[in-house]
Amino acid sequence: MPATAIRPVEVEIRGLILDPVSNTPIVILKKPNENVFLPIWIGLFEANAIALELEGVGTPRPMTHDLLRSMVESLGGKVEGVMVHALVENTFHAKILLSDARGQSHEIDARPSDAIALALRCRAPIRVVEEVFRAAHTLDSAEEDEEERLREWLESLGPDQLGKYNM
Repeated sequence: MPATAIRPVEVEIRGLILDPVSNTPIVILKKPNENVFLPIWIGLFEANAIALELEGVGTPRPMTHDLLRSMVESLGGKVEGVMVHALVENTFHAKILLSDARGQSHEIDARPSDAIALALRCRAPIRVVEEVFRAAHTLDSAEEDEEERLREWLESLGPDQLGKYNM
């Protein structure tokens, strides 16, 4: 496999939308400086956790991802980043990259939605391996009205054409 296929690319969250067919939330990841988008279907609770953090809304008590951040930090660790590294049988796979109090690195298997929610809370980078962009049939849009193009593109796809995130 070429080195570019395994090299992760840091992405930004472009937004959260609802699948117009199933009403399932989709988190849209975007390559910076490129109009390449990666939609990942996620659960309602994870979408809520991501939305709350993106909007800067606090909760009266810690949510699960807040608890995870607090646990890692209280043990002297740090979330170094998260990486969406594979698309297997229409399911995205991610890893949370941690360093512990001794500086040792650890990779924890996670659902992309949980990894993204935790990364947002830890201000850690979100990365996607190049091969995942290709395997997921991402959208590359050079058009000016990218939101409309993205909406039309998502509506035109069937579940078998994209890595629909299985929960």
